[in-house]
Amino acid sequence: MLEVASLSSRYGRITALDSVSLSVNDGELVALVGANGAGKSTLLRTLSGVQPAAAGSVHFEGADVTRVSPRARVRMGIVQVPEGRQVFGPLTVEDNLRLGAYVRPASEIAVGLEKVYALFPILASKRHDAAGTLSGGQQQMLAMGRALMSRPRLLLLDEPSMGLAPRLVAEIFATIRSLKDASTTILLVDQNARAALSVADRAYVLEVGRIALSGSGAELLHNPAVQQAYLGL
Repeated sequence: MLEVASLSSRYGRITALDSVSLSVNDGELVALVGANGAGKSTLLRTLSGVQPAAAGSVHFEGADVTRVSPRARVRMGIVQVPEGRQVFGPLTVEDNLRLGAYVRPASEIAVGLEKVYALFPILASKRHDAAGTLSGGQQQMLAMGRALMSRPRLLLLDEPSMGLAPRLVAEIFATIRSLKDASTTILLVDQNARAALSVADRAYVLEVGRIALSGSGAELLHNPAVQQAYLGL
């Protein structure tokens, strides 16, 4: 579904991504782990078109989308849940969800809302509340639900567990696992390397803008170098 070849991206003179190559197959959950500043979020932003590519290519379902606008990528099915959730605080929960469906026909919105509320029942009970009044975990659920309203072909998850209590982290990863079980294709970035690798079919380790290791989630979870660097073992 996604093929990234020798992708580079820069902030001014600083190279954030240096010849990154990776792939994501239809229905896979692929995790990307690495230290702060390794370029993980930059990679997702480049895939969604928010951050321009300096070199290399991005192909999605066979089409070259390297220079395609972010809006067009959403219409093609590449949808990102941004780091920090970034919900629209003054708007209601339901209005946030409806905004996520702006690329879908109006006739599909009711069905989309029903599916999101089934996945996140707490959002249904708070549908008329301002999004800014939700807890951090609830806002993360809302950000994920908003992305799902567009019926993504590829879901980019950027640090979904950031700043959450352990119980809420477990809930978020249980939801990610259920999305995977429903054949949603996911590229996941998360500082919680153990949790990310535990749910991943395959994974990549990113170090200072380069892919350092790759393998199945289980292989990297038990790799001594990964355990020492990212799992505290």
